[in-house]
Amino acid sequence: MRVVRVTRAHLTQIAALEQLCFHAPWSEGALELLCGDTATGFVVLDGEAVVAYGGMLCVLDEGQITNIATHPDHRRRGCADAILGALLQEAARRALSFVTLEVRESNAPAIALYRRHGFVPVGRRPHFYKNPDEAALLLQSDAPYTTANGD
Repeated sequence: MRVVRVTRAHLTQIAALEQLCFHAPWSEGALELLCGDTATGFVVLDGEAVVAYGGMLCVLDEGQITNIATHPDHRRRGCADAILGALLQEAARRALSFVTLEVRESNAPAIALYRRHGFVPVGRRPHFYKNPDEAALLLQSDAPYTTANGD
């Protein structure tokens, strides 16, 4: 498996992964922004198959991670960790001051992953998620960014 930057050739597979993983998936058209200047994304490929992806909006010196998704058959193999590491390396390359994200309060595995990468809670958004209705934790990581292994 390898991590590469999102290209238009990946968008159909990313959209299918969105459908599989989220109640309110992004469309293939909306995902095109990951190929532009104001956002970036990375995929984990198993051969030519997209098994995980993540995206980040970049405005001025701020980053916001939009989604990180891993195919259910590939979870617990380090894919999300690799995606998050690539996104934070890109944040450092772009000299972003901080990166934020929202995560379901009940998503303990994701929260643990984000904490390993230096994210800390900075707020809460009630009723942010639907199906089921749930609050989001707002997490933030400030530069310099670290990865799970301290790099």
